[in-house]
Amino acid sequence: MQSQFTMGIEEEYLLVDRDSLALAQAPEALMTACRSDLQDQVSPEFLQCQIEVGTRVCTSIAEARSDLRYLRSTIARHAKDHNLAPIAASCHPFSKWTMQPTTDKDRYAELEHQLQSVARRMLVCGMHVHIGLEDDSLRTDLMPQLSYFLPHLLALSTSSPFWQGRDTGLASYRLSVFDNMPRTGLPPVITSWEAYQRTTGTLT
Repeated sequence: MQSQFTMGIEEEYLLVDRDSLALAQAPEALMTACRSDLQDQVSPEFLQCQIEVGTRVCTSIAEARSDLRYLRSTIARHAKDHNLAPIAASCHPFSKWTMQPTTDKDRYAELEHQLQSVARRMLVCGMHVHIGLEDDSLRTDLMPQLSYFLPHLLALSTSSPFWQGRDTGLASYRLSVFDNMPRTGLPPVITSWEAYQRTTGTLT
């Protein structure tokens, strides 16, 4: 019998002015309109020029695709009312991170306090695919196998060759920015659920 799984997808977008294509802050009226339609499936992000959506827990790729299509179109429709557009790019090609105010939220304020400029320069967006598996042993067995495909997934998903108006020479400059964060990168190889619990318990 094939193991059952669930999936959920989060996407972070940059908000740009439709005329200049420069980054723009999300007005409260935009967030209010989006929340009215999407409830807890939409939220602000670390920087005020970002907005995040998340699908419901889905049982198939088709279901996730349908939910994501609705989320994207709803954000785009409400953003247009403010002469804004969401773009799904890892980094903005020319806007400066030093000019982007952070979102007024306790969690983000604590992050900024702890990491200072390392956090403030996080003008990056991403797409996160979460897979839920009921079997703990299967989950820990699949994780090391999945790591083999990470370079392939990165090659297929890169969208950040430019940073603050300059060609970085890299296809994924987002990775270079994100790697400065202390809790990112590949985890150690974990061979059992018990080892996973020990590792996360130590970190906690």
